[in-house]
Amino acid sequence: MTRNDIDLRDLGEQITNLVLERYILEEDTRAITASLDDMPAELVGAEPSQIARVLTRLLQRTNNDRHLRVRHRPGGAASAFDGPEHEARFAAEARRNAGGVRQTRLFDDGIGLLQIAPYLSPVHLAAPYIAAAFTLLSSVDGLIIDLRNGGGGTPETVALICGHLLGKEPVHLQDIVERGATPRQYWTAPAATRLDGPIRVLTSPTTFSGCEELAYDLQAQGRAVVIGETTGGGAHPVEAFKVGESLELHVPTAKSVNAVTGTNWEQVGVIPDRPCPSAEALDLALDDLRTA
Repeated sequence: MTRNDIDLRDLGEQITNLVLERYILEEDTRAITASLDDMPAELVGAEPSQIARVLTRLLQRTNNDRHLRVRHRPGGAASAFDGPEHEARFAAEARRNAGGVRQTRLFDDGIGLLQIAPYLSPVHLAAPYIAAAFTLLSSVDGLIIDLRNGGGGTPETVALICGHLLGKEPVHLQDIVERGATPRQYWTAPAATRLDGPIRVLTSPTTFSGCEELAYDLQAQGRAVVIGETTGGGAHPVEAFKVGESLELHVPTAKSVNAVTGTNWEQVGVIPDRPCPSAEALDLALDDLRTA
C-alpha cells in the first residue's frame, strides 16, 4: 500500500465496528471508538507506519490497554493469528529465537537458569526447545526463570512450562473468558521431566502478556517467589484483524481469570514478592537460593 491509498474514513469505520463487536471490556467500547474522532487531519496521505502509531495512541487513551493497537506490517497484514501468513512468521521467529528459550545455564552450586526472551512462541513451535531446556535443567536443585525481557506468549505454551514445575497431577491454571462464549480452561499436563526445587522468577516493566501469566501463575500457585519490578500489566488475549493492505488491528477479545485468585494482572502487573531494581534481580535470586 502506498501512502495515498488509505481511506481514513473507511479505516476508522472498520476499527470502530471491530472494537464495538469484539473488545472484551464492553463498557469501554464507546469511549474508545469516540477517541477516533480526534484523528488528526495531517494523517491524510501519511505513511502507514505513522497512521498505525497515531491510531494506537488514540485507541489506548481510554484505559491504556496496551494489547489494543494497530500494527504496520510492511510485508502485508493478515487476519487470525493461526492463519498461514502468521504461521510462516511465527515459524521463522521460533527458529531464530529458539521458541523463546534465550538461554539455559547451569551454575556450579546446583542452580539452573532459564531465560525467556523476546517472547514464547506458539506451543507447537516452542515445545521442542522447552523440552530440551528442561532436559538440560533436570538435575538442578533450584531454578531461576528470567522473564525480564519476556514480551509475551500463548496460554498453551505457559501451561506447557508449568507442567514441568507443578507436580504430578494436572493443575487448573486459568480460564480465558470471551464475550458471550463458554470460558476455555487451561490446565497443566504433567511432564516427564519435572523440577521440584525452589523457583525464583525475575521480572521487570518489560515483562508483558504471556510472560506475565507465567510469573502470575507460579506466584498464585505458591510455587515461585517473584523478584524484581512490577510487570507491564497486559492480561487480555488478542485477535488480529486485517484493516488495510499493511495495517492490522489487534483487539483484546478475552480476559484471563486465574484459577486461584479469580482475577488477573491487567493494568496492575505482577507484583514482586521481593521488589528490587530489575538489574539486581539475578544476584538477589542467586543469593536467595544459595541460602535457602
